[in-house]
Amino acid sequence: ILASFTLWDYVVFTLMLVISAAVGLYYGFAKGGQHSSRDFLVGGRSMTAVPVALSLTASFMSAITVLATPVEVYCYGLSFILTCLSFIPMVWISSEIFLPIFYRLGITSTYEVSLLETLRNTSASNVTGLDLWGAVISTGVVCTFYCTLGGLKAVVWTDVFQVLIMLTGFLAVIIQSVLVQGGVSVIFSDAAQGGLFLLLFSFDPNPLRRHTFWTILIGGTFVWTSTYGINQAQVQRYVSCKSLFHAKMSLYVNLVSLWAINLCSVFCGLCLYSVYKNCDPWTANKVSAQDQLMPYLVLDILRDHPGLPGLFVAAAYSGTLSTVSSSVNALATVTATDLISPYFSLSEQQLSWVSKGLNIFYGAMCIGMAGVASLMGGLLQAAISIVGTIGGPLLGLFTLGILFPFVNSKGGLAGLVTGLSVSFWVCIGSQIYRPLPESTRPLALETHGCNFTMAENVLQNWTYSTQTEHITSAQQHNTQDRPWLADSWYSLSYLYFCPVGTLVAIAVGLIVSLVSGDKALKLEAGLTVMKEDLTCYKLYKILKQKVNLLS
Repeated sequence: ILASFTLWDYVVFTLMLVISAAVGLYYGFAKGGQHSSRDFLVGGRSMTAVPVALSLTASFMSAITVLATPVEVYCYGLSFILTCLSFIPMVWISSEIFLPIFYRLGITSTYEVSLLETLRNTSASNVTGLDLWGAVISTGVVCTFYCTLGGLKAVVWTDVFQVLIMLTGFLAVIIQSVLVQGGVSVIFSDAAQGGLFLLLFSFDPNPLRRHTFWTILIGGTFVWTSTYGINQAQVQRYVSCKSLFHAKMSLYVNLVSLWAINLCSVFCGLCLYSVYKNCDPWTANKVSAQDQLMPYLVLDILRDHPGLPGLFVAAAYSGTLSTVSSSVNALATVTATDLISPYFSLSEQQLSWVSKGLNIFYGAMCIGMAGVASLMGGLLQAAISIVGTIGGPLLGLFTLGILFPFVNSKGGLAGLVTGLSVSFWVCIGSQIYRPLPESTRPLALETHGCNFTMAENVLQNWTYSTQTEHITSAQQHNTQDRPWLADSWYSLSYLYFCPVGTLVAIAVGLIVSLVSGDKALKLEAGLTVMKEDLTCYKLYKILKQKVNLLS
């Protein structure tokens, strides 16, 4: 039986919340407060590259990274580490194509944001014994508190603190796992024997395979670009930088921190497999969901070290705080900029107070939605799939506007609607007709090493036999009744949902714009990519000047 949270674990967890709240107090009062909507929404456009870079990482690397990425490696192998490669083209595209437009226009609102991140922490609550509503309310209240008082500056600097907490939590698990297992070489050896490396460099071009080199590189590039290139929470951070150079540098520094956290989470998955290679806690019914495996491991190997389990749970909640605070702040920004400012004559001070009120409102909404949705089982996984599905067509819409000046509103709207229709079609179809195991290729999880009592052994054998019969029967039934699209279109790798939506939106938008005419559009200066925006062009100009000076 695993040890539950001790006093020191609660102390560490509470300290993380207190420090996060203190940052809001500091920027709300000690630094002179937020006197204008510009100060509150974009930090007075005075931020530098490094804190913004870590904030970008924190808002992207949520509790999903802490809890779900190790489980992905544990269940499907090491191929997920290839996402590190897809981050490279994502950073280049975002910094060279999308960022200069948003920064030059000083845009504080794009279009979208998510509120459901808090739900992922129900997994940690179930295993550690933390009260679910206490966890949801404490997270929501702290987020709302520092967002409301300190504005974007408080959000950015709490993100910096929370990234450090996430890294520390990962390192605590990694170091202890290495000590328990007898060295890094043992962990890699167990992973090799268990087949975790087999799909690492699978160059199979079949788009139906869940993870291959191509699905992760191509699909991942589209997915991450839809997040970093056009997402409200990220764009708001770019615009907060004091210069375009700092905004671009924040993306490149962010690349390094993304690699660090992603590698840590993947190695935690290897540790998870090494520890439980002969006794899978999920198959053995010791946890009720796979998302609980990491908290289970933490309490198992760190139970003799008071405070360290609390540190890991603080890391998971730090991921949530960073993402939810970004969401709350971005929602307030969108509402104030797009729905209130154009229609009401408000002073800067009044708009700042309205923004703070909106932070409180959306923070309360976040708490309520998280609590209600936690009662709905698989909603979170469905929500994550929908977010990815929406991102593709929106990326296509922004690409049309930035790269194709002749595209008109008819083409943009037609492309967006068609892209959303197609991406939702494949996404919903894949939920109804799940891909077969030959496409997903999960690893075999063993329980022969579990120390069951006689009664537990009888129960385990009966449960396993019943589940096997049920799964086999269900698979046979599904195979017989599956339409032809189920094993083709609906079995498409989930990472390709975003590229499909993007490409459909672009193709339809271009065709409709060409057919409908209106080619002679007068564009405002700065709405499309210019050669001066490209870093390579600036480097060329600098090099040319130096050559001219030397000659």
